Amino acid sequence: MGTLNQTRVIEFVFLGLTDNWVLEILFFIAFSVTYVLTLLGNILIIVTIAFSPRLHTPMYFFLSNLSFIDVCHSSVTMPKMLEGLLLERKTISFDNCIAQLFFLHLFACAEIFLLTIMAYDRYAAICIPLHYPNVMNMKVCAQLVLALWLGGTVHSVVQTFLTIHLPYCGPNIIDSYFCDVPPVIKLACTDTYLTGMLIVCNSGTISLTCFLALVTSYTVILFSLRKQSAEGRRKALSTCSAHFMVVSLFFGPCIFLYTRPDSSFSGDKVVSVFYTMFTPLLNPLIYTLRNEEVKSTMKQLRQRQICA
Repeated sequence: MGTLNQTRVIEFVFLGLTDNWVLEILFFIAFSVTYVLTLLGNILIIVTIAFSPRLHTPMYFFLSNLSFIDVCHSSVTMPKMLEGLLLERKTISFDNCIAQLFFLHLFACAEIFLLTIMAYDRYAAICIPLHYPNVMNMKVCAQLVLALWLGGTVHSVVQTFLTIHLPYCGPNIIDSYFCDVPPVIKLACTDTYLTGMLIVCNSGTISLTCFLALVTSYTVILFSLRKQSAEGRRKALSTCSAHFMVVSLFFGPCIFLYTRPDSSFSGDKVVSVFYTMFTPLLNPLIYTLRNEEVKSTMKQLRQRQICA
């Protein structure tokens, strides 16, 4: 508590993506459209699954949770970033900065765990289909979702504690457009090497471990497909390829950003933009455009609404 009382910085100033006002206007328009489409796309998936009994299966239960997390994840950073594009001085209070990085890591970690669970779900459905109803019933699914939120909360609390226990007495300029642990702790008035290593051990280990588990899961699935029929292989490959595409788009930036202790590259902002803005938009596009069952269900719901 003594360390917290030494905190002198009451706000942080973002450098943002650019200082060119023309680019800022263009970015504001593009990112506003991206954010609206992200919200509409993911909410549409949630509503479609909620009101379609045929989609009340473990796979679509997890998919609706993924859409919910994407809505929350994008909403942590994008509104503040859009506001900053319209302001000459982009600021955030110390408390709001800490809250932003807390929820950023909460939703990001929850998504990592959820993607790993979804990979296990596909493994169980394809490799042990006879046991699948017992292995992945809805009770188990609910328990897994509860566990991933608990795990995400613990991870986020650890990251937040490692950040706020440091003294901040200036400077207060963050070379980014949102608060995250690595750029914030660089502003601490003390040596942060140990803290940086702990952050890498926490975030980096989670990202790499889950990614390796995913790769292992899909490797086993690919080998098991040799015993499937041609139609079975086609459906399994379609579902798994969509899932693996989402995994690659999400885990790639996470591993790049959180496995490098005390380092900074000019490409970090570009990677962050993709990770916080475009991945939540691409998830519903990948799953809906490649999934005939979801598209047909949406069509039926639309026709039902028109008739009503």
